[in-house]
Amino acid sequence: MEVGTGTGWNAALLSHRLGSDNVVTVEVDKTSAGDAQCRLSRAEYYPTSAHGRFVGSSAFMRRRRQRASRPNSLEYLSGPWPADGTESTTGVSPDDVGSWLAMFAVGVQVPGVFPLVERYADGTYTLWLHDTAITSWATVDWEPGRHDYEVVQSGPRSLWDEVEEAWHWWCRHDRPGFDRFGLTVTPGSHTVWLDSPENPIPLRG
Repeated sequence: MEVGTGTGWNAALLSHRLGSDNVVTVEVDKTSAGDAQCRLSRAEYYPTSAHGRFVGSSAFMRRRRQRASRPNSLEYLSGPWPADGTESTTGVSPDDVGSWLAMFAVGVQVPGVFPLVERYADGTYTLWLHDTAITSWATVDWEPGRHDYEVVQSGPRSLWDEVEEAWHWWCRHDRPGFDRFGLTVTPGSHTVWLDSPENPIPLRG
């Protein structure tokens, strides 16, 4: 049971993990519920979607990714989370791509991707990436003192790979500031460029 369908992103993750037949999602806003149902259908997920209010009385435990190697860690899920992802490591810290300028330089190269940071009480955090098509996601775990970071990716787009490639492109061009980027707009399209219109930035994904 999910309370608050929103964009449908969590309902899609739950359907992927558990199967659509085992997921019920409730949204109070009728328009949001309809939009989410359309997105879920396009992604070929068909959870039971309800429009209305939900009243519950229970104690909720905040989900947190826990590694079994951590002292006193708790297993809130019976299997690995996120599910069905490809695991790897990266030498690029999530902090490296977190400044306003870095996010801008990466964002103009990697369309349709949104970040979310989940911070934990011990000072670590997980960077989540997901695409607006609700087909792909990635996570990168940051811990102090680490020089390589755990990555999990799933879907047709390797979102962290795209972000990492975009960040390296920015670094190779001496980390240009906002003033070196420009935009050309035509009736049917727009193009972001670096230094001149003859140098369009690469698009990934």
